[in-house]
Amino acid sequence: MLSININQVELFNERTNEFIYLKPIVLKLEHSLISISKWESKWHKPFSTSNKTPSEMRDYIRCMTLNGDVDPAYYEALSDKDITNIEHYINDEMTATTFRSGNDKKTSSKKIVTSEEIYYWMIALNIPFECEKWHLNRLLTLIRVCNIKNSPKKKMSKKDIYARNRAINQANRNKYNSKG
Repeated sequence: MLSININQVELFNERTNEFIYLKPIVLKLEHSLISISKWESKWHKPFSTSNKTPSEMRDYIRCMTLNGDVDPAYYEALSDKDITNIEHYINDEMTATTFRSGNDKKTSSKKIVTSEEIYYWMIALNIPFECEKWHLNRLLTLIRVCNIKNSPKKKMSKKDIYARNRAINQANRNKYNSKG
């Protein structure tokens, strides 16, 4: 979870020609499957696309908010530094798990992934729905680990099988003092 402190702010409402004074607040944000699902249901496009307008990004921050009902003016009061911190949080891997390049079957095929597909993966891999509240990158890492663990073992080539059998036969010859 990420906490963003918004100090007391004075904003000007151009429609009503009035000043708005916002009290200090701490926004508690979580980049999760639930947040993405809320955002995609409103904007009708996949979150994983990199082209988001500033208003779409601020709306995603609203979807990430755990505080409950927060005045929309607070999202307009976010500084560029706050937005940068939120983007760093969204892009953080949130795990110590690493993958060797041989297992690199990440969704690098430029396929656009929606929240429904991620829910499908969770169901197919028997991942409990409580995990939808996790940081999204951590959930995707768990899905990837499950896929790797559930994938069939790599078959040995004939060359490797012959080499293994030669080694076993040689070990047996040495063990039993035989020639053949």
